[in-house]
Amino acid sequence: MRKNLALAKWRAGGQAIGGWLPLANTHSAEMMANAGFDWLCVDLQHGLLDYGDLRNILPAISTTDTTPIVRVAGNDPKEIMKVLDAGAMGVIVPLVNNRAEAAAAVAACRYPPEGSRSFGPIRAALYGGRGYAAEANDEIACIVMIETKEGIENIDQIVATPGLGGVYVGPSGPRVRPGPAAARRHRRSDARGHGGAHPGRLQAAQGARRDPYRRRRLYPPAPAGRFNFVTLGSDAGFMMQAAATDLAAVQGATKREGERTGY
Repeated sequence: MRKNLALAKWRAGGQAIGGWLPLANTHSAEMMANAGFDWLCVDLQHGLLDYGDLRNILPAISTTDTTPIVRVAGNDPKEIMKVLDAGAMGVIVPLVNNRAEAAAAVAACRYPPEGSRSFGPIRAALYGGRGYAAEANDEIACIVMIETKEGIENIDQIVATPGLGGVYVGPSGPRVRPGPAAARRHRRSDARGHGGAHPGRLQAAQGARRDPYRRRRLYPPAPAGRFNFVTLGSDAGFMMQAAATDLAAVQGATKREGERTGY
């Protein structure tokens, strides 16, 4: 079966840099994939796209070695299974508040006897390749988002959930730093070292790569004090940033020229 290259990096203690895809545009998704990101996340929760768009975007990402991940709209087994059958190599499940919810997300990602995922990998088997049914449980990344006070209170139980691939904190998530004991317990969990941050800007992303535990007060840290997967930005954000920067430069130059010539 095709290897989940981003997950392999996390498991080896390395870092994987990713991007976010909220736009319903196949070409921009393919351009982002060809830019060289380790992984890209198609956002079905807050993005401007639906399952029909996803069916086109996932093959576009597949023209590269970039790992395709999907953020589902909620912790719904039917939705999780459907995006996996479409060829996602991982899911990000929002608003997970306790271990039971984390375990339900993991179960939806795994075939029996390890989980409850029903069999029908319509496109996934084609993309995943020979051996998909037997090896998918080890290659699919189940990542949960901790975004609420309840989730923070239950964070030790959540990160200890068997089979959990990682824990992700979004840009609007709680800025809570756990005590040293909680950090040590996390490092012994199945999700050890697979912490994700969504800083959204170059400077913040660089900080998250170095030491988010100290600088960003986000949880959980990797063993070396860094997050293993970091979102650099989104297709929409990069487009707006480039357009705004170039426009401001041109407008500034035009204004200065007008002041110089009096026109």
